[in-house]
Amino acid sequence: MKLTISLQVTVDGVAQANGGNNEELDPGFTRGGWAIGVGDTEAGRYILDTWRRPDAFLLGRSTFDLFATYWGARSDDGGFGEAISSKPKYVVSNTLTETTWEHSTVISGDLAARIREVKAGADGELLLVGSVALARWLLENELVDELNMIQFPVIVGQGESFLPRTGRDFALDLRDSRVFPSGIVALNYAVGGRPQYA
Repeated sequence: MKLTISLQVTVDGVAQANGGNNEELDPGFTRGGWAIGVGDTEAGRYILDTWRRPDAFLLGRSTFDLFATYWGARSDDGGFGEAISSKPKYVVSNTLTETTWEHSTVISGDLAARIREVKAGADGELLLVGSVALARWLLENELVDELNMIQFPVIVGQGESFLPRTGRDFALDLRDSRVFPSGIVALNYAVGGRPQYA
């Protein structure tokens, strides 16, 4: 399976709390919900199609718990709950031992080796949504094949950024791009190799 990271980010790179504030997950962060304020049905369809496309999902523990509570119990949410609930889900956690959300498997121990096993086990696409810290870790450990950035036309000015200011460098090959009526931009990159420098 190819592993794709799909994240909604602001122009200043923040990927935290796009859907709203959650003090339990994001203590002190008061600017959540920045994606909600940009109404764009065309971009919404694009994001939903992205969720419907993969053969399986990969999630970090906090995102998994949030999604299981929110989308695991919904069938009338515009398609997101059905898209994720009906597919296999792998949750990365060294503390969770079992889950009640259907089609879910816990990955623990040597995470890089376990994720490589999942990727080698089948064809298709393994999609990570949300899970910012896990997304950074996957990229740093060279486990990512594609990067799908959905950039919203807003500068938040605080919050957790997807990419750190220091770290490994990567060359990206633009495979597809779309601009939506609201100014949301979707960029799909293949990840591979190192950039060339002057």
